[in-house]
Amino acid sequence: MNIQSKLAILADAAKYDASCASSGTSKRNSVGGRGIGSTEGSGICHSYAPDGRCISLLKILLTNFCQYDCLYCVNRVTSNVPRARFTVDEVVQLTLDFYRRNCIEGLFLSSGIIQNPDYTMEQVVEVARVLREDHDFRGYIHLKTIPDASAELLEKAGRYADRLSINIELPTVQGLAALAPEKDGAAIRRSMARLRVHIDDAKGEARDAAANKVVSMPQGGPRRAVAPRFSPAGQSTQMIVGADATDDRTILSTSANLYSAYRLRRVYYSAFSPIPDASSALPLQAAPLVREHRLYQADWLMRFYGFTHDEIVPPTVPGAAGGAQGATPSGGMLALDVDPKLAWALAHRDRFPVDLNVAPREMLLRVPGLGVKAVERLLVARRVRRLRSDDLTRLHVPLRKVLAFVQLADHRPGRGLDAVNLAAQFKPAPVQASLFST
Repeated sequence: MNIQSKLAILADAAKYDASCASSGTSKRNSVGGRGIGSTEGSGICHSYAPDGRCISLLKILLTNFCQYDCLYCVNRVTSNVPRARFTVDEVVQLTLDFYRRNCIEGLFLSSGIIQNPDYTMEQVVEVARVLREDHDFRGYIHLKTIPDASAELLEKAGRYADRLSINIELPTVQGLAALAPEKDGAAIRRSMARLRVHIDDAKGEARDAAANKVVSMPQGGPRRAVAPRFSPAGQSTQMIVGADATDDRTILSTSANLYSAYRLRRVYYSAFSPIPDASSALPLQAAPLVREHRLYQADWLMRFYGFTHDEIVPPTVPGAAGGAQGATPSGGMLALDVDPKLAWALAHRDRFPVDLNVAPREMLLRVPGLGVKAVERLLVARRVRRLRSDDLTRLHVPLRKVLAFVQLADHRPGRGLDAVNLAAQFKPAPVQASLFST
């Protein structure tokens, strides 16, 4: 099989892995004629950094052969799909060739399990080692690690990769046992814990090196202290949504635990999609993509807006038939017709309107339509003047959403706004399907 045919198979096989964002790493580039590649710049859009930059990644599997039989995976051992396998040198040359043609800025590499976890992990790490040491590649490298691989191999991977990720696969231990019995949930978490220790140690050494910028060497003159790098962009994980009956409350609870216990940079959510020759244990229909979108929004609320998972999807919801004030459904699921921040505000109408001129930052962040940057700018502006509607206009916030929940020097909506009517106002109007819609 030629390399083009392999690429077609193994790039397509990698599309199910969502955890390939490239934000948060240290800056490196080849300015000055040293090395090749960069973690900065823009190119073909594959993923986004938090500041909006597009980061292009060559996203492939080393191989889609796999000895595991995870029911939800198209590459499982019993799946009837075309198989291919790259050599280490082929992945290295593809990465360099695509970079030189300005098609990519980095590499995302995962793999099926062949022979055993250690053998597979050795091959994955060797790709990164050759790129870094033999070709002085300074672009972004994200390696999908194998939790059953040895601690030594995981440590070695962190020396070459900008980010490491270990997929937790499913939100619950029960779901993992039912759909991927060969995978060990405890081993996955042990590996995450090891990576956290190594990442924390590297950060500590970097702080020490910054505090002692110059150290003396016994052979002669002083040199700058350089701390060893270990996965500077941290670690991430991915879980499949909709492959089992796990509700959104449980999914967000699992995510909150992962963020707290292992300091993950991101938890990615991948809506289940039916696969060929699927097991009868799997749903017949794909999970709605809007559910995946709402989980990402809820995840953002936990990470940046001060919400806890049990606030976003409470354990018991008053008015089970229609949801809390017509906004949040019962059964531990996020509303699909409104975003989770708006759903929370509608369910807690007694906390609004919020006076933007006196309310604390924590409450401003809970106002639908106000983002983190807008809140910071409002806090600065209100130190020198009383805020008015024009200030919101200048910040380009959605006035239709915000004004129903805030009080300003020239705007007082009162508390009499009915939450059920507000919910109906903010729900999107039905759109007639196009003949060409998919």
